[in-house]
Amino acid sequence: MTPQEMEKRIVRYGDLKPCRTAFIDAHTPGSDQKENFTIIGGGVSESPDQHVHIADTPGFNIGAAGQPPKCRNSLHSHTTAEVFFVLKGRWRFFWGRWGNAGEVVCEEGDIFNIPTGIFRGFENIGTDYGMIMSILGGDDAGGGVTWAPQVIEDAKDHGLILGENGVLYDSKKGESLPHNVSPMPLLTDEQLKDYAEAPTSAVVRNYIGRYWDMMALAADEPCKVIGEQALLKDKPGFEVELLTRGSISEETYSVDRYEILMVMRGHWKLTWEGGETTLAPGDVCAIPPQLRHSLAPSMTGEASLYRVMNTKDPAGATWQG
Repeated sequence: MTPQEMEKRIVRYGDLKPCRTAFIDAHTPGSDQKENFTIIGGGVSESPDQHVHIADTPGFNIGAAGQPPKCRNSLHSHTTAEVFFVLKGRWRFFWGRWGNAGEVVCEEGDIFNIPTGIFRGFENIGTDYGMIMSILGGDDAGGGVTWAPQVIEDAKDHGLILGENGVLYDSKKGESLPHNVSPMPLLTDEQLKDYAEAPTSAVVRNYIGRYWDMMALAADEPCKVIGEQALLKDKPGFEVELLTRGSISEETYSVDRYEILMVMRGHWKLTWEGGETTLAPGDVCAIPPQLRHSLAPSMTGEASLYRVMNTKDPAGATWQG
């Protein structure tokens, strides 16, 4: 593989192209400044303006959300796993029908395997622009987003209507629902009973990994973060590990699946048969199956990255009640 071919498999943090109209709350005050990034796979954006950096999926999708301080993402749910780690800033995650069933604050490097079957939202509570990276289960990321009813109603008051076809129509641009498309129906009271009001204690205990705890666990071997035998014991269709300079050698290796590298801290030298390159914080690299390569920090100091690989497990529900 030539360096030019490998570069097509790398999405550089500085080259990310945002979409500011990705979801139904794009005009809702408090949510109207957020940016959505689709890095690998089509993601769940409801807007044709969304730029997809790498279309092929390795069994899951990679995306990101960037938000200024006090900007929030509205309450929604997915049918497959949604995992976030904080790249920059300080974030409050909240959940429940009205967003008041529980909440947790995550710092840089922390990872949150958000259970399915729960309405969730998140807010940048830091002092600067923040970024969270996401992993969505399944090649089609579960077919889209299910919004809490009040989110759809609020959006309509600000000119955005979501069609039953999953497409947004913006009256501020002169758009309206096509005659053959109905509005997305609101969930009924009976349907809303299927969404859990998970207690904070259970979520924090079973679904959150703290960065510095994982860094300690990864001192001399990869820290298994999400997986059957991992810190967060779950099988969402992919497994996640945290690597540090002490937990990986410079020997070449290959795997039989796609290997997605998501750099958290430091600069990492990636070497393969055909070239080498350096990965920086926020960069995402999709290494193809069977390619022999090696990975090592290229500078002194803190170095960490998340490594994600698909498994044969279904990408379905994770909430265990």
